[in-house]
Amino acid sequence: MLSRIAESLYWIGRYAERAEDTARILDVHLHRILADPLVDEEAACRSLLAVMGVAQPAQPVSMARVVDLLGLDKGSPSSVVGALAAARENARGARETISADMWECLNATWHALPATRRRVEQQGMHAFFRWVRERCSVLAGLGDATMSRDEGWHFLVLGRSIERVDMTARLLLTHARAGTAIPSWVTLLRSCGAWETFLRTYRGSLDDQHAAEFLLLDRLFPRSVFAALSAAESCLHELERSGGSGPGKGRTGVVTDAQRIIGRARTNLEFRGADELIGDLGTVLDGLQRTCSQVNDAVTLRYFRQTSAVSWVPEAVA
Repeated sequence: MLSRIAESLYWIGRYAERAEDTARILDVHLHRILADPLVDEEAACRSLLAVMGVAQPAQPVSMARVVDLLGLDKGSPSSVVGALAAARENARGARETISADMWECLNATWHALPATRRRVEQQGMHAFFRWVRERCSVLAGLGDATMSRDEGWHFLVLGRSIERVDMTARLLLTHARAGTAIPSWVTLLRSCGAWETFLRTYRGSLDDQHAAEFLLLDRLFPRSVFAALSAAESCLHELERSGGSGPGKGRTGVVTDAQRIIGRARTNLEFRGADELIGDLGTVLDGLQRTCSQVNDAVTLRYFRQTSAVSWVPEAVA
Protein backbone atom coordinates (compact mmCIF):
# COMPACT_ATOMS: atom_id res chain seq x y z
CA MET A 1 0.00 0.00 0.00
CA LEU A 2 1.22 3.49 -0.82
CA SER A 3 2.42 5.35 2.27
CA ARG A 4 0.21 8.30 1.30
CA ILE A 5 -2.91 6.13 1.38
CA ALA A 6 -1.88 4.39 4.60
CA GLU A 7 -1.30 7.75 6.27
CA SER A 8 -4.67 9.09 5.16
CA LEU A 9 -6.50 6.02 6.49
CA TYR A 10 -4.67 6.25 9.80
CA TRP A 11 -5.69 9.88 10.24
CA ILE A 12 -9.27 9.24 9.17
CA GLY A 13 -9.46 6.80 12.07
CA ARG A 14 -7.90 9.25 14.49
CA TYR A 15 -9.89 12.33 13.49
CA ALA A 16 -13.25 10.55 13.37
CA GLU A 17 -12.65 9.08 16.83
CA ARG A 18 -11.51 12.48 18.12
CA ALA A 19 -14.67 14.17 16.86
CA GLU A 20 -16.93 11.56 18.44
CA ASP A 21 -15.13 11.46 21.78
CA THR A 22 -14.89 15.24 22.07
CA ALA A 23 -18.60 15.58 21.31
CA ARG A 24 -19.42 12.94 23.91
CA ILE A 25 -17.22 14.57 26.57
CA LEU A 26 -18.59 18.06 25.93
CA ASP A 27 -22.19 16.88 25.92
CA VAL A 28 -21.98 15.10 29.25
CA HIS A 29 -19.87 17.70 31.06
CA LEU A 30 -21.84 20.73 29.88
CA HIS A 31 -25.10 19.01 30.78
CA ARG A 32 -23.69 18.40 34.26
CA ILE A 33 -22.83 22.09 34.64
CA LEU A 34 -26.35 23.09 33.60
CA ALA A 35 -28.05 20.52 35.79
CA ASP A 36 -26.07 21.06 39.00
CA PRO A 37 -26.25 24.62 40.39
CA LEU A 38 -23.48 23.81 42.90
CA VAL A 39 -20.87 23.26 40.18
CA ASP A 40 -18.38 26.11 39.76
CA GLU A 41 -18.77 26.78 36.02
CA GLU A 42 -15.50 28.67 35.66
CA ALA A 43 -13.43 25.98 37.43
CA ALA A 44 -15.14 23.11 35.60
CA CYS A 45 -14.66 24.74 32.19
CA ARG A 46 -11.00 25.54 32.82
CA SER A 47 -10.37 22.00 34.02
CA LEU A 48 -11.95 20.62 30.84
CA LEU A 49 -9.87 22.94 28.62
CA ALA A 50 -6.67 21.96 30.43
CA VAL A 51 -7.29 18.25 30.07
CA MET A 52 -8.14 18.62 26.37
CA GLY A 53 -4.85 20.45 25.78
CA VAL A 54 -6.28 23.90 25.04
CA ALA A 55 -4.41 26.99 26.26
CA GLN A 56 -6.21 28.78 29.07
CA PRO A 57 -7.78 32.10 27.94
CA ALA A 58 -6.97 35.19 30.00
CA GLN A 59 -10.62 36.25 30.09
CA PRO A 60 -13.33 34.42 32.08
CA VAL A 61 -14.34 31.05 30.65
CA SER A 62 -17.98 30.08 30.19
CA MET A 63 -19.79 27.11 28.66
CA ALA A 64 -20.26 29.12 25.45
CA ARG A 65 -16.51 29.73 25.24
CA VAL A 66 -15.76 26.02 25.74
CA VAL A 67 -18.20 25.10 22.98
CA ASP A 68 -16.49 27.59 20.66
CA LEU A 69 -12.99 26.28 21.40
CA LEU A 70 -13.65 22.54 21.58
CA GLY A 71 -16.74 22.26 19.44
CA LEU A 72 -16.99 24.86 16.68
CA ASP A 73 -13.45 26.14 16.05
CA LYS A 74 -12.87 25.52 12.32
CA GLY A 75 -9.17 26.30 12.63
CA SER A 76 -8.36 23.57 15.15
CA PRO A 77 -8.28 19.84 14.30
CA SER A 78 -8.74 19.25 18.04
CA SER A 79 -12.28 20.64 17.93
CA VAL A 80 -15.32 18.64 16.82
CA VAL A 81 -15.86 20.62 13.61
CA GLY A 82 -12.15 20.76 12.79
CA ALA A 83 -11.68 17.02 13.32
CA LEU A 84 -14.63 16.14 11.10
CA ALA A 85 -13.32 18.38 8.33
CA ALA A 86 -9.84 16.87 8.74
CA ALA A 87 -11.24 13.34 8.43
CA ARG A 88 -13.02 14.30 5.20
CA GLU A 89 -9.90 15.96 3.79
CA ASN A 90 -7.89 12.79 4.40
CA ALA A 91 -10.68 10.66 2.91
CA ARG A 92 -10.54 12.76 -0.24
CA GLY A 93 -6.95 11.58 -0.72
CA ALA A 94 -7.88 7.93 -0.17
CA ARG A 95 -10.99 7.68 -2.33
CA GLU A 96 -9.68 4.59 -4.12
CA THR A 97 -9.29 2.69 -0.83
CA ILE A 98 -12.34 3.52 1.29
CA SER A 99 -15.80 2.46 0.18
CA ALA A 100 -18.18 4.80 -1.63
CA ASP A 101 -20.52 4.62 1.35
CA MET A 102 -17.80 5.85 3.72
CA TRP A 103 -16.90 8.71 1.39
CA GLU A 104 -20.54 9.76 1.02
CA CYS A 105 -20.98 9.72 4.81
CA LEU A 106 -17.94 11.92 5.40
CA ASN A 107 -18.73 14.21 2.49
CA ALA A 108 -22.34 14.74 3.58
CA THR A 109 -21.14 15.47 7.11
CA TRP A 110 -18.61 17.99 5.78
CA HIS A 111 -21.26 19.78 3.73
CA ALA A 112 -23.34 20.17 6.90
CA LEU A 113 -20.51 21.74 8.91
CA PRO A 114 -20.97 25.40 7.82
CA ALA A 115 -24.44 25.33 9.39
CA THR A 116 -23.25 24.00 12.76
CA ARG A 117 -23.43 27.29 14.65
CA ARG A 118 -26.95 27.88 13.41
CA ARG A 119 -27.89 24.34 14.44
CA VAL A 120 -26.53 24.95 17.94
CA GLU A 121 -28.48 28.23 18.24
CA GLN A 122 -31.73 26.71 17.00
CA GLN A 123 -31.65 23.20 18.47
CA GLY A 124 -29.22 23.47 21.36
CA MET A 125 -25.84 21.93 22.07
CA HIS A 126 -27.18 18.49 22.93
CA ALA A 127 -28.80 18.06 19.49
CA PHE A 128 -25.56 19.04 17.74
CA PHE A 129 -23.39 16.70 19.78
CA ARG A 130 -25.86 13.86 19.28
CA TRP A 131 -25.75 14.47 15.52
CA VAL A 132 -21.95 14.29 15.58
CA ARG A 133 -21.96 11.02 17.52
CA GLU A 134 -24.49 9.53 15.13
CA ARG A 135 -22.47 10.54 12.04
CA CYS A 136 -19.27 9.09 13.50
CA SER A 137 -21.08 5.90 14.46
CA VAL A 138 -22.47 5.59 10.93
CA LEU A 139 -18.96 6.03 9.52
CA ALA A 140 -17.53 3.37 11.85
CA GLY A 141 -20.35 0.98 10.99
CA LEU A 142 -19.87 1.50 7.25
CA GLY A 143 -16.17 0.83 7.66
CA ASP A 144 -16.89 -2.41 9.50
CA ALA A 145 -19.40 -3.51 6.89
CA THR A 146 -17.73 -2.46 3.63
CA MET A 147 -13.93 -2.67 4.04
CA SER A 148 -11.84 -5.79 3.55
CA ARG A 149 -9.67 -6.71 6.52
CA ASP A 150 -6.50 -5.81 4.66
CA GLU A 151 -3.73 -3.29 5.32
CA GLY A 152 -6.05 -0.33 4.78
CA TRP A 153 -8.46 -1.61 7.40
CA HIS A 154 -5.65 -2.15 9.90
CA PHE A 155 -4.33 1.39 9.46
CA LEU A 156 -7.85 2.78 9.96
CA VAL A 157 -8.43 0.75 13.15
CA LEU A 158 -4.89 1.50 14.39
CA GLY A 159 -5.56 5.24 14.19
CA ARG A 160 -8.95 4.86 15.86
CA SER A 161 -7.51 2.75 18.69
CA ILE A 162 -4.59 5.07 19.46
CA GLU A 163 -6.91 8.08 19.53
CA ARG A 164 -9.32 6.18 21.79
CA VAL A 165 -6.58 5.45 24.32
CA ASP A 166 -5.54 9.11 24.32
CA MET A 167 -9.07 10.46 24.66
CA THR A 168 -10.07 8.04 27.42
CA ALA A 169 -6.90 8.94 29.32
CA ARG A 170 -7.69 12.65 28.89
CA LEU A 171 -11.20 12.09 30.14
CA LEU A 172 -9.99 10.28 33.24
CA LEU A 173 -7.59 13.14 33.92
CA THR A 174 -10.62 15.36 34.49
CA HIS A 175 -11.18 13.23 37.58
CA ALA A 176 -7.54 13.11 38.67
CA ARG A 177 -6.86 16.86 38.28
CA ALA A 178 -10.16 18.66 38.73
CA GLY A 179 -9.78 19.34 42.45
CA THR A 180 -12.90 20.95 43.88
CA ALA A 181 -14.61 20.79 40.48
CA ILE A 182 -14.10 17.03 40.35
CA PRO A 183 -16.65 15.22 38.15
CA SER A 184 -18.32 12.09 39.46
CA TRP A 185 -17.52 8.65 38.11
CA VAL A 186 -21.06 8.57 36.75
CA THR A 187 -20.19 11.58 34.58
CA LEU A 188 -17.00 9.91 33.37
CA LEU A 189 -18.74 6.64 32.57
CA ARG A 190 -21.46 8.46 30.63
CA SER A 191 -18.80 10.40 28.73
CA CYS A 192 -17.40 7.09 27.48
CA GLY A 193 -20.82 5.66 26.68
CA ALA A 194 -20.09 3.09 29.36
CA TRP A 195 -22.72 3.74 32.03
CA GLU A 196 -25.26 1.04 31.18
CA THR A 197 -22.59 -1.54 30.41
CA PHE A 198 -20.84 -0.75 33.69
CA LEU A 199 -24.07 -1.23 35.64
CA ARG A 200 -24.64 -4.63 34.04
CA THR A 201 -21.05 -5.66 34.71
CA TYR A 202 -20.87 -4.60 38.37
CA ARG A 203 -24.60 -4.95 39.13
CA GLY A 204 -25.03 -1.36 40.29
CA SER A 205 -22.00 -1.24 42.59
CA LEU A 206 -20.40 2.14 41.94
CA ASP A 207 -17.13 3.14 43.58
CA ASP A 208 -13.83 4.61 42.43
CA GLN A 209 -12.04 1.29 42.20
CA HIS A 210 -14.71 -0.41 40.09
CA ALA A 211 -15.09 2.55 37.72
CA ALA A 212 -11.33 2.93 37.19
CA GLU A 213 -10.99 -0.82 36.73
CA PHE A 214 -13.73 -0.84 34.10
CA LEU A 215 -12.51 2.14 32.05
CA LEU A 216 -8.87 1.10 32.16
CA LEU A 217 -8.78 -2.70 32.37
CA ASP A 218 -11.99 -4.23 31.05
CA ARG A 219 -11.22 -6.67 28.22
CA LEU A 220 -14.71 -6.71 26.70
CA PHE A 221 -15.72 -3.04 26.61
CA PRO A 222 -14.25 -1.60 23.35
CA ARG A 223 -13.66 1.89 24.77
CA SER A 224 -11.58 0.73 27.71
CA VAL A 225 -7.90 1.62 27.52
CA PHE A 226 -6.82 -2.02 27.67
CA ALA A 227 -9.17 -3.06 24.86
CA ALA A 228 -8.00 -0.18 22.65
CA LEU A 229 -4.33 -0.95 23.32
CA SER A 230 -4.96 -4.60 22.47
CA ALA A 231 -6.68 -3.63 19.22
CA ALA A 232 -3.77 -1.36 18.25
CA GLU A 233 -1.29 -4.08 19.10
CA SER A 234 -3.19 -6.57 16.95
CA CYS A 235 -3.23 -4.15 14.00
CA LEU A 236 0.52 -3.61 14.23
CA HIS A 237 1.09 -7.36 14.34
CA GLU A 238 -1.03 -7.90 11.23
CA LEU A 239 0.71 -5.07 9.37
CA GLU A 240 4.12 -6.59 10.07
CA ARG A 241 2.92 -10.09 9.21
CA SER A 242 1.61 -8.90 5.85
CA GLY A 243 4.91 -7.19 5.13
CA GLY A 244 6.68 -10.44 4.35
CA SER A 245 9.53 -12.17 6.15
CA GLY A 246 13.18 -11.50 6.61
CA PRO A 247 16.21 -13.04 8.36
CA GLY A 248 15.27 -13.93 11.91
CA LYS A 249 11.83 -12.38 11.62
CA GLY A 250 9.39 -13.82 14.14
CA ARG A 251 12.15 -15.32 16.33
CA THR A 252 13.34 -12.38 18.42
CA GLY A 253 10.26 -10.75 19.89
CA VAL A 254 8.48 -7.85 18.25
CA VAL A 255 9.88 -6.16 15.17
CA THR A 256 9.02 -2.48 15.44
CA ASP A 257 9.35 0.29 18.01
CA ALA A 258 5.59 0.90 17.84
CA GLN A 259 4.92 -2.71 18.88
CA ARG A 260 7.35 -2.44 21.78
CA ILE A 261 5.80 0.79 23.06
CA ILE A 262 2.23 -0.53 22.81
CA GLY A 263 3.19 -3.87 24.35
CA ARG A 264 4.84 -2.25 27.34
CA ALA A 265 1.83 0.00 27.97
CA ARG A 266 -0.62 -2.92 27.71
CA THR A 267 1.49 -5.11 30.01
CA ASN A 268 1.86 -2.27 32.54
CA LEU A 269 -1.94 -2.05 32.75
CA GLU A 270 -2.69 -5.76 32.54
CA PHE A 271 -0.67 -6.70 35.61
CA ARG A 272 -1.72 -3.81 37.85
CA GLY A 273 -4.41 -4.19 40.46
CA ALA A 274 -7.31 -1.75 40.54
CA ASP A 275 -6.16 -0.43 43.94
CA GLU A 276 -2.75 0.38 42.44
CA LEU A 277 -4.40 2.26 39.60
CA ILE A 278 -6.43 4.44 41.95
CA GLY A 279 -3.39 5.22 44.07
CA ASP A 280 -1.26 6.21 41.08
CA LEU A 281 -3.94 7.30 38.62
CA GLY A 282 -2.39 10.59 37.50
CA THR A 283 0.99 9.01 36.74
CA VAL A 284 -0.62 6.12 34.84
CA LEU A 285 -2.70 8.47 32.70
CA ASP A 286 0.24 10.76 31.94
CA GLY A 287 2.18 7.67 30.88
CA LEU A 288 -0.63 6.59 28.56
CA GLN A 289 -0.68 9.97 26.84
CA ARG A 290 3.09 9.79 26.34
CA THR A 291 2.61 6.30 24.94
CA CYS A 292 0.13 7.58 22.35
CA SER A 293 2.52 10.33 21.26
CA GLN A 294 5.45 7.91 21.03
CA VAL A 295 3.46 5.32 19.10
CA ASN A 296 2.27 7.97 16.67
CA ASP A 297 5.88 9.02 16.02
CA ALA A 298 7.01 5.40 15.61
CA VAL A 299 4.18 4.54 13.22
CA THR A 300 4.86 7.68 11.16
CA LEU A 301 8.57 6.88 10.95
CA ARG A 302 8.04 3.28 9.86
CA TYR A 303 5.06 3.44 7.51
CA PHE A 304 4.45 6.99 6.27
CA ARG A 305 6.18 9.69 4.29
CA GLN A 306 8.72 11.70 6.24
CA THR A 307 6.48 14.75 6.54
CA SER A 308 4.50 16.42 9.27
CA ALA A 309 1.14 14.99 10.30
CA VAL A 310 -1.57 15.16 7.67
CA SER A 311 -3.62 18.31 8.17
CA TRP A 312 -6.76 19.67 6.62
CA VAL A 313 -7.31 22.70 4.45
CA PRO A 314 -8.89 25.52 6.53
CA GLU A 315 -10.88 26.74 3.54
CA ALA A 316 -12.69 23.37 3.45
CA VAL A 317 -15.37 24.61 5.85
CA ALA A 318 -15.40 28.26 4.88
